[in-house]
Amino acid sequence: MEIEGDGGPAVPLTPGPPKVRTVLGTLLVQANQVVTVDTLVTELWRDAPPRTVSTTLQVYISQLRKLLDAAAPGRGRDLLLTHARGYRLAVEEGGLDLAALEDLHRRGREALAAGDHRDAADLYRRAAALRRGPLLSDTPHGPLLESVATQLAEAESTALAHRIHADLQLGRHHELIGELRTLTARYPLREELHEHLLLALYRAGRQAEALQAFAALRTHLVAELGVEPGPSVQRLHGRILTGDPGLLRTPEPAAGGPATPRGPAAEPPDVRAGTALPAADPAFTGRGPALALVEEFLRNAPAGAFVAIAGQPGVGKTALALEAAHRSGPAFPDGRLFLDLQPEPGRPLGAVEAVTALLRRLGVRPAAGAGAGELLDTWQQELTGRRLLLVLDNVDSEAQLRPLLPGTPGSAAIVTGRRLPVGLGGIRPVVLDVPDPAESRRLFAAVAGHGREAAEPEAVTELLELCGHLPLAVRIAGAQLTARPHWSAATLVERLREERTRLGELRIGGLDARAALVRAYRDAGPVLRWAFRLLGLLPAGPFGPAAADAVLGLPRSETTRLLDELVDDRLLVAGPEQGRYRLPELLRVLAVERLADEEGPAEAAAAVERLCTEYARAATQVTAVLTHGLSADGARWDTAQLRPSDWFTRERDALVRAVRQAHGYGRWAAVVRLAGALRGHLEAHADWGAWARTHTLALDAARRCGDRAAEGRLLRSLGDLAWEQRRPAQAEEHYELARRITEETGDRAELALTLVGMAELRCDRGEFGAAAELLAAAPDVAEPRPRFEVRRALALLALAGEDHLGALAHFTACRDLALALHDRRLESFARRAIHALHGDRPAAARPVEFRPGVWRLPRPAPYVLR
Repeated sequence: MEIEGDGGPAVPLTPGPPKVRTVLGTLLVQANQVVTVDTLVTELWRDAPPRTVSTTLQVYISQLRKLLDAAAPGRGRDLLLTHARGYRLAVEEGGLDLAALEDLHRRGREALAAGDHRDAADLYRRAAALRRGPLLSDTPHGPLLESVATQLAEAESTALAHRIHADLQLGRHHELIGELRTLTARYPLREELHEHLLLALYRAGRQAEALQAFAALRTHLVAELGVEPGPSVQRLHGRILTGDPGLLRTPEPAAGGPATPRGPAAEPPDVRAGTALPAADPAFTGRGPALALVEEFLRNAPAGAFVAIAGQPGVGKTALALEAAHRSGPAFPDGRLFLDLQPEPGRPLGAVEAVTALLRRLGVRPAAGAGAGELLDTWQQELTGRRLLLVLDNVDSEAQLRPLLPGTPGSAAIVTGRRLPVGLGGIRPVVLDVPDPAESRRLFAAVAGHGREAAEPEAVTELLELCGHLPLAVRIAGAQLTARPHWSAATLVERLREERTRLGELRIGGLDARAALVRAYRDAGPVLRWAFRLLGLLPAGPFGPAAADAVLGLPRSETTRLLDELVDDRLLVAGPEQGRYRLPELLRVLAVERLADEEGPAEAAAAVERLCTEYARAATQVTAVLTHGLSADGARWDTAQLRPSDWFTRERDALVRAVRQAHGYGRWAAVVRLAGALRGHLEAHADWGAWARTHTLALDAARRCGDRAAEGRLLRSLGDLAWEQRRPAQAEEHYELARRITEETGDRAELALTLVGMAELRCDRGEFGAAAELLAAAPDVAEPRPRFEVRRALALLALAGEDHLGALAHFTACRDLALALHDRRLESFARRAIHALHGDRPAAARPVEFRPGVWRLPRPAPYVLR
């Protein structure tokens, strides 16, 4: 790190304390962006910040402001701005080497894409001259700086390979051989550098050395990783073996002047040989229906038509397009051209840049100073009479794509992008979703090897689920296990289970799952990004518009519009069931991550409270439908929807997660309300685990907000749960606490229900007299439900005493009360009990239904040993 003041270089101005350097470095790598306090704290202290973290960070910021003011008196202090969530360091254009480096890399890529190798080589050399060592090597790195340093090192390595490629195209192979031998020794696994070395040696007339270099590479890869060199290097090796003269041609001379052939012919590059199309993916697998659809279209493509492959980031759009292009070679004898229309994220090629690059791939040099209209006319003229296939990757917009599409018969195009360019005529859409688990497993085996999959089938299953079956993530996981043979699949699973760090773990070499997903997120507009973040509050799996209405706090029409736009942007998937949506797994993880970083806790908490309110309303409605056949507002359940009896099964995980989220955000009343609405569903489904989790959290919430009535109800509910689980001591404890609170609050109905529970415990122990005393003490209340429960307990007590007439009278009263309640479940219970009392078997031999759906079998006769 080096700071230059207004007077020029001033090394003493660089911060001395390492922590201050870390703060400055973190602000610089995100220059002109707000860096949150949480990010700075994590960068400085990772997971162990000091107790005085806020004060200490403010001291560091103050020291930086003084330093900046010393470097630029009168204005430096104003460069470091305070925001609500963190700090922003304002850096002017040209004020940061890192920004200059990235700009040179971008311009170098553009020049390379346009076929201007001389300019590309010069730009990459200027970028390399800025490098004085690894990024901030004199500064302690936290997770952010470490990530940026790794990305920058990879970008510089890629830029180096691109510069060498440009130099080779300029005929500088003799000068490159020494440099390439050094680089291949330093980066023995970078096959692209080895490929450049082979080509440079061959062009220098050293064919034998080129073959020796290939043999050395193959030996190293087999010994270290157990893999063969990739298909691109192997193809080059084959051409060197046969002495292919086409390898000797260089499009441009080493000095100015017209291009000169280095071989026997001076024709343009032979696109038929596939030189303009990247190699097919050797790990490509599956996608049978989509691939067949694309191939069928290409065989019969009418003039002006094209295939558009769309899908979420990382789903394999480019791999599918290239596989189809390679398989369709015979249909396009005049060649197949590939062009990435967005070689740098967020900066798509303009129409002029794209057309210029395509013309150069055909060996056509546009006239100097040609305007946009002339270039476009030249492109369409060159297509006339040809049978070409274009693969246009990463399409950004319809305006970018329209002038590139062939309008003449014989040629066709495959375009890829997240959005479908539906405004253009002749589109044949193919929308990719993540592959099914079996296909995902085959892809993993193709990357990591079948031995991995066979050795740890269960771990691989979980690994693929954690990757959301997204092909990019599956490839990364497979590549990590290949590169780290000491890891098992279970090792990687353990690292990926933590949602907070999962995306950061899915990165190796030039493959980065988070980077691909973040690009898609940043391409969306501000409102869509906001909606995407809040939808991360919903649980994994499908959700309906009502849940989305709740978290967004919007009317249905506005919510539906946003959901449709998110689907169009491939940040959301519309499910096969009408009105259901799904956040793909890794996009959901990204939404949760972005929510934590970009939204204040108050907005997230309010959204969770709205969600709990909606879930409580739905739970109450379903209860009313199941009980009375009518919803809470008197409307009948729509039979076109999910059956009411299946609602809880589908929504169960979402409901439990909502209770946990609301508790985490301190929305105590929402926790109590939703847990209370779920009580009947949890009991009816015997979901003891969810019952315990939700009601324990709700009990804590009731105590925190001082709701004594709710505390009594929840203690009684937990007592009922313990009774059903046959844990009498815990049930007794909960009931006793509930009794004290209900007596204190004067809630007579709740007191009656609590005393019923305590009486049932006494019956279990055979203490029938004590049970009768508790039931006699139960208040006589007007509410039908407590009266039903008291009568039910009295009937069971009568049965225990073999008073069948008394039991019949009590169960008959239960039936009448259930009819008054319009509760079909309780009515059925009472009628079953009455029917059982009229049966032929003696009472001791009959199973007894203690509560609706809860039966106790008769005790078997004791064994007699003879």
